[in-house]
Amino acid sequence: MPTTPPHDRRTARAAVAVLGAAGLIALAAAPAAVADEPAPDLVVGGVEPIDGVTPGSTFDVSATVANNGTRAAEKVWITYAVTRGLDFAEVPSNCRTQYIRPYDEMPERWTAVCGFDQAVEPGVVYTTDRPVLVKALDRALHDELRLRVGENDPGADDNGTEPVAGTAPTVKLVESQTGDEGTAQVVDVPVTSVNTADFQVTGAELKGSVGETLPMKVEFTNAGPAWVMTKPGEPSVRVVITPPAGTSVVKIPGYCKAKGETYDCGTSERALYEGGRLTYGFKLKIDKRVPDAKGTVALSTEARPSDPDKANDKADITLDVTGADPTGSPTGSPGGSTSGSTGGSNGGSAGGSNGGSAGSTGGSSTGGDLTPANGGNLAETGSPALPITYAAAAAVATGAGLLVTVRRRRRSGSRS
Repeated sequence: MPTTPPHDRRTARAAVAVLGAAGLIALAAAPAAVADEPAPDLVVGGVEPIDGVTPGSTFDVSATVANNGTRAAEKVWITYAVTRGLDFAEVPSNCRTQYIRPYDEMPERWTAVCGFDQAVEPGVVYTTDRPVLVKALDRALHDELRLRVGENDPGADDNGTEPVAGTAPTVKLVESQTGDEGTAQVVDVPVTSVNTADFQVTGAELKGSVGETLPMKVEFTNAGPAWVMTKPGEPSVRVVITPPAGTSVVKIPGYCKAKGETYDCGTSERALYEGGRLTYGFKLKIDKRVPDAKGTVALSTEARPSDPDKANDKADITLDVTGADPTGSPTGSPGGSTSGSTGGSNGGSAGGSNGGSAGSTGGSSTGGDLTPANGGNLAETGSPALPITYAAAAAVATGAGLLVTVRRRRRSGSRS
């Protein structure tokens, strides 16, 4: 009967180790080979800044694509994106549109992603055989067109609606004899329309007696018809609020800060929708009666060519002090002084969107109250720290009594 040779565990382990190392070497070599393979270098261009557009009209967008790499791109994708003052008048059947909600400091927009199932060779400039048609809406003013080119399908945006396929004839790429070949994968093009946006403020009528604390709400509104998008780094409109004399501020809303006897208030977003409204909620204490006391709310004075109506850029804050003055010297600081802390921020620009090929609907909506969600409690209600301190002292005393009782019981138990 033949005998079975003894199993050498060391030899088997060595063989497994050799095979595993060989497999790792093979896997490591594969990505290196792929990385060494040249890739296409796609760039897009062909669109200059667009100015003087009339709301309701359309304009053409003809993009160019070039490949600065050494290998052909077997298929390319061009993405057209427009901000909310624009929309696509028609969409080719090899494109799909999507409405994207605002997020990460980006305003809402429409995108049209077009796939071109044809090779783009190195050193050759291509252009679309017909332009994509874009429409300026009634709210158009300072908008933006973004072009992006890539070798892969960018897919749908998770923050958007369901993509919708176009129905117009297919758009194709053809070789271009002349034209801008482009220098970047992404290009932003400004689109300026002839339109206005009427910024205006609303004051307040206050009434109360000396010593009373009362709310004060003033408003900033973009009455349209255009929406306004402030570019990063550009100054945005400010609202300057001066409370009536004889009052002191005990609560300040978010996005506001004291500057002497006035309060400088900003906006929560750089996009101000048409019909959008911001409410700034203060709390004032009436310290003393001042005859004909009056405050103001006004827009900052930087140039705004799209807002020609200056008559509604300033409004009054009136104060009617009722009842007799209390005896003795009035307490509190003169008008506009701050005796409370600044609260946190809450609220933002408001509005909505309407129109568009993917069916986004809506209209303007009222902005949130910018009254802080927390802070300012000491100034508004008197110090709540004293009741809290008494409660804490009582809790400490009770805990100490329980500890003494437990220790006594343990001692008595040990003696028994």
